[in-house]
Amino acid sequence: MRNEAPERDQIAALRAQLATLEGPGGGRVRTASETGVEFSPFSADFQGLHDLYADSVADAVAVNAFSLGLALRTAAGRPIVWGLHDQMANEAGRPHGPGLQEMGIDPAGLLLVRGRDMKALLAVGEDALRSPAVGAVLLSAWGEAKALSLTASRRLALAAETGGGALFLARAGAAPAPSAAETRWAIRAVASRPLEAGAPGHPSFLATLLRRRSGGGETKTWPMEWDRDHRSFRPPAPLSGDLVPLAAHRTAPASGSSPAPRRVA
Repeated sequence: MRNEAPERDQIAALRAQLATLEGPGGGRVRTASETGVEFSPFSADFQGLHDLYADSVADAVAVNAFSLGLALRTAAGRPIVWGLHDQMANEAGRPHGPGLQEMGIDPAGLLLVRGRDMKALLAVGEDALRSPAVGAVLLSAWGEAKALSLTASRRLALAAETGGGALFLARAGAAPAPSAAETRWAIRAVASRPLEAGAPGHPSFLATLLRRRSGGGETKTWPMEWDRDHRSFRPPAPLSGDLVPLAAHRTAPASGSSPAPRRVA
């Protein structure tokens, strides 16, 4: 029989850390739910449980980054608990401090918990959702697992409803399956548009809504990019038709010659 003492110790340590976050009078800030408006991932209230699947195993990093962005937006400055399955870390890599800061995340506001298996990961999610101090919970899981059943998703959804929070379940190496989630997504990484002077562009994704409990069964895909300054997703900006200043492209005039006339847009 497997020794479950390390798992119990890990959960106990998580509870102790969550207790320090709550403090006196700690409470979860609730956001208003949308009613009577067309659903948009740019403005939606992501309370409850949400399933996010990597479109392919190559999109494992993308589904984690996209889910982390949703968690950051939902948390609104409060701590985020990220439960990371060991197999996901082995396949897609572990979080990197400078990379998190590039997304606009303060590592001090992120509580990272490693889950040896799916059972431990689910326990992390349920415990974190019960803390009113936690802004959002992210669970990153790799592969198919019996523990991630419809019953397990109902437990997570109930915990999110009881605590009034949001949980994002990011999965890679697994096919979409029935669950109690409010929404189900397929996430794919796409090439970003370079910024001025060839600087790397914003992280970019194609997010396909596969299912929404309170809506119809029609799927829809949105191109989205992450804005680290505003900590939110936005539609990609249209390609600019403005002229680049000529000084950036023309060669210096020969000595003694007059410079070419500049074109004014």
